[in-house]
Amino acid sequence: MQFNDNDVDWLSDLLAAVAVQEIMPRFRQLGTGDIKQKTSALDLVTEADTSAERVITERLRERYPDAFVLGEEACELDASLLGKLKDAPLAFIIDPVDGTYNFATGVPLFGVMLAVVVNGETVAGIIHDPVGKDWIIGVKGAGSHIRSAFDIRQKVSVTPPAAVNEMLGAISWQFLADPLRSTLARNHAKCKASFGFRCAAHEYRLIASGNAHFAIFNKLMPWDHLAGVLIHQEAGGHAARFDGSAYLPRHLDGGLLIAPDKANWQDLRRTLWSE
Repeated sequence: MQFNDNDVDWLSDLLAAVAVQEIMPRFRQLGTGDIKQKTSALDLVTEADTSAERVITERLRERYPDAFVLGEEACELDASLLGKLKDAPLAFIIDPVDGTYNFATGVPLFGVMLAVVVNGETVAGIIHDPVGKDWIIGVKGAGSHIRSAFDIRQKVSVTPPAAVNEMLGAISWQFLADPLRSTLARNHAKCKASFGFRCAAHEYRLIASGNAHFAIFNKLMPWDHLAGVLIHQEAGGHAARFDGSAYLPRHLDGGLLIAPDKANWQDLRRTLWSE
């Protein structure tokens, strides 16, 4: 089966159904044996992650038998899967629980993320909030919108450009190394305020819906960023790697800065990276 824009509602409903079935029954109900540490005490995986990814993957393969499905937890077991994304005519990229640390510690800021990639280009991005029971969705060339639990759809757009000293933004510190880490930490004080949710799903939603200005990420795993970047771009925003080059599904490094527009991106790049 080929993918088309009409499939976005089916995919959105799939994420919501799996959240009800596999994720929310485990929220604040996890036992110690249900949480495992991956690379650090802040990098966790739970039974909700693995169970949700398994069900989403199964349903996707039933509907799209020829598609490549890339899930965060499957890639944890077989890192070679990452290399197959660039050659896939149709691919679905899943983050079953983005913000696992929040989920595991009982903080209600986590999401389910899914991106659709066709011949190396992201064409749809969906972020579902299992707590709020709604979605933020972007489709290539069709803009971005929030779909409520009552199926009300409202277009979203990024906030208008602003002076750097009037900006609200997030910097993902834990994956930055010095000297850039220290430089950004020092210069972030030149902005009006900062935020950090430890959840890319909610950070992208906040920025794409016009409630914050920018975010900086260094670790570029596709399940963390493909959906959010497309949603942000379709809401009118500008995203690029630290060197100004376009962010593509195959990219795993080079950092990422998202901003209201290209001129604001350049202002942030110049101000936050200044020595």
